Amino acid sequence: MRYSQLRAFHHVALHGGFSRAARALNISQPSVSDQVRQLEQRHDVLLFTREARQVKMTDAGEALFRLTSEMFEVEERISALFDENRAALSGHLRIMADSAMHITDAVRRFRETSPNVFVTIRTGNTEDLLRRLRNYEAEIGVVGNAISAPDLDSVDLGRTPILALVAKDHLPKETRSLRFRDLSSVPLIYREIGSRTRALVEEQADRLGLSLVPSIEVEGREAMREVVASGAGIGFISEAEFGHDRRLRAIPFEDVDLGMSESLVTLSARRDVPLIRGFLKAVQKTLAV
Repeated sequence: MRYSQLRAFHHVALHGGFSRAARALNISQPSVSDQVRQLEQRHDVLLFTREARQVKMTDAGEALFRLTSEMFEVEERISALFDENRAALSGHLRIMADSAMHITDAVRRFRETSPNVFVTIRTGNTEDLLRRLRNYEAEIGVVGNAISAPDLDSVDLGRTPILALVAKDHLPKETRSLRFRDLSSVPLIYREIGSRTRALVEEQADRLGLSLVPSIEVEGREAMREVVASGAGIGFISEAEFGHDRRLRAIPFEDVDLGMSESLVTLSARRDVPLIRGFLKAVQKTLAV
C-alpha cells in the first residue's frame, strides 16, 4: 500500500466526503477517489459505501480509520520532536466531560499559555466519553469515577458528594437534608443508562436493600434539570455540577455518604501528543494551588 492512498482514505473518513478531503489535501477530487479505489482494489476490501452524495465508512473502514488516526498522529509527534523550538502550541483540543466544573480553571490556564489552540468542550456520559477517547474523537476526558484500564492514564481531580436535586418549592423551605432510605416513596428522575451518577445511586440502593424505581428517565443533564424544575420529582446531581440555577435546590443526604470521584483520563498511547501534555501541565498547576 502507498502512503498517498492511506492519506487520501484518512482525509475522506476525517472530513466525511471526497470533495472536502480534496480541498483539505489541495488536490483534485478525482485524484482522491482514484487513490481510495486503488487501496480498496489492492486489498479486496470495501472501505466506504457511496449513496448519492453521502459517504459512510464500512466496518473495515472504521477499523482502518482508527489505525490511520494513530499513524498520522505519530507523524505529527515526530515532526514536533524534530522541532523542539517551534512556535507556541496550535490546533484543536477536544474535551469530553460528564461535568466541566472540575477543569474550568485548567482550561483558563491552558488558554493563557496556548492562545492559538481552539478548545471545544462537550458533555456526555462515561460510556460515550470513553468510546470517543478510544476512537480518537477526543483528547481529554473527565469522568465521574476512578477508572483503571491498561490503555488509559488517569489523574485524580477530587471527590464531590451526590445530592438530591429538587425544584425550589418542591419541599418545605426548612428542609435541609433528606434520608436516602425514604426515596422509595417519592417520584424519582433518573439519567440514562451509562450515567455514572445513576450507577452510584443504584449501587447505594442495592447495598441498603432498597427498591428504587424511576418514574421518569431522561437523556442528559440539561434534560434532568428541566424535568426536575417542573416539579415532577427528585433527581440526583453531583455538587460540582449544580451551578446556580435559581429554580432548583440541591439537598444532601443525612444517612449515606454518596459521592463521586472525578478523574481526568487520556489514552496512554497519546501521552506524548503536545496538546495533551500541555493541558495536563495546566491541570497539575491548578491542582497544586
